[in-house]
Amino acid sequence: MKFARTVLGREEIAERVQALGRQITADYQGKQLVLLGILNGAFIFLADLARAIALDMEIDFIQAASYGDATESSGSVVLRKEPELHLAGKDILLVEDIIDSGLTVAWLRNYFATKHQAASVKVCTLIDKQERRVANVQADYAGFSIARGFLVGYGLDYAQKHRNLPDVCELEASCP
Repeated sequence: MKFARTVLGREEIAERVQALGRQITADYQGKQLVLLGILNGAFIFLADLARAIALDMEIDFIQAASYGDATESSGSVVLRKEPELHLAGKDILLVEDIIDSGLTVAWLRNYFATKHQAASVKVCTLIDKQERRVANVQADYAGFSIARGFLVGYGLDYAQKHRNLPDVCELEASCP
C-alpha cells in the first residue's frame, strides 16, 4: 500500500479536536450528554474528543457498517452492536470518523431518535467528505471538510488496516 500524501498532520488534528471539545462543552452545558462512538473507525477520535470535553458524560459504542472491506457503500446499514446504556431522554452525540455517502449517519440519527427516544441526536465527525454524499445529512460538528480521496489513518481504514497511523493520509489511486 502506498500513500499519495499526508492530508492532515497529527498536530493539526489535535488542535481541531481541542476546538471541537470546547464547542461541545459550551453547547451541552446542563444536558445529559452521551458520546456514542461508531466502531471501528471512531475509537481514536472519540478518545481524544472525550478528553477535550469538560463535562460529565457517558460513553458507549455501537458498531454499524455499510462498507465491509469495500471502498464504496453497499447502500444498506447493518447494526452489529447495540449500545449498552439506556438512552431515552438523553442527548446523544454520534461520533464518527468520516461521513462519506451519509447513509450510515442518516440511518443512525433516525434510529436513535425513534427507537431509543433520545432527547436529541447530533453528529460529530472528524472528516466531512461530500464527494460521494447521497443522503441529505450534515454534521453538527465537523473537524475537517475534505473534498475527495480515499483516506486512512487516525482510525480510518482500508480493509481494517492503517487505523493506527497518527496522520490522515490519502491512498494512491491504484491501491484500493
